[in-house]
Amino acid sequence: MSEKITSDNIPPEPAKTCHLCPRLAAYREQNQAEHPEWFNGAVGSFGASSARLLIVGLAPGVTGANRTGRPFTGDYAGDLLYATLDKFAFSQGRYDQRADDGLVMIDSMISNAVRCVPPQNKPTSDEINQCRSFLQARIAALPNLKAILTLGKIAHDSTIKALGGRLKDYRFAHGAMHQLATYNIVNSYHCSRYNTNTGRLTTPMFEEVFATLRDLLPPLAQ
Repeated sequence: MSEKITSDNIPPEPAKTCHLCPRLAAYREQNQAEHPEWFNGAVGSFGASSARLLIVGLAPGVTGANRTGRPFTGDYAGDLLYATLDKFAFSQGRYDQRADDGLVMIDSMISNAVRCVPPQNKPTSDEINQCRSFLQARIAALPNLKAILTLGKIAHDSTIKALGGRLKDYRFAHGAMHQLATYNIVNSYHCSRYNTNTGRLTTPMFEEVFATLRDLLPPLAQ
């Protein structure tokens, strides 16, 4: 595949009240009833439309992005991700676990393979497949995109499928880099509390991945 993908009238962001996945919609509505002050909707991507880097996670966390309305905001995974983005100059401002903290993404955007929070943080295969059209449209809508960081195997697999690749040709491994279509796809274990608490992913390991990305994407001239 040599050309960038295109979307067939699919928006890059679903409606907040998206009902394509009945189980996820029902779970959102349950959370809405219990916590009406939360965002409780399909979480849109966050970042610059001119981004050369797209970061793809798994799905919103129930007390993270589902609560705050911004990817990786309000939970431990966001603490590590946003601190690392800042260290490698992919963001500007102070991350404060809330969507109105004033943080700005620099040359980068964050999204998820699944846009609505799944029960137990486990989307089904059908839900991942259903939401992939938004990931395809999100990729297609970034004209300067050069690199995609996939956080975890589910995000990686969905990204490969979104680009028309075969999984057997692009196997997930922490720190691996693949070329597909016009993009460099870089893999990392997900920056979840479980992965960091168990030592599967350490801060130096995560930073090494971002150092690779920074080598691929030198800072733009001001």
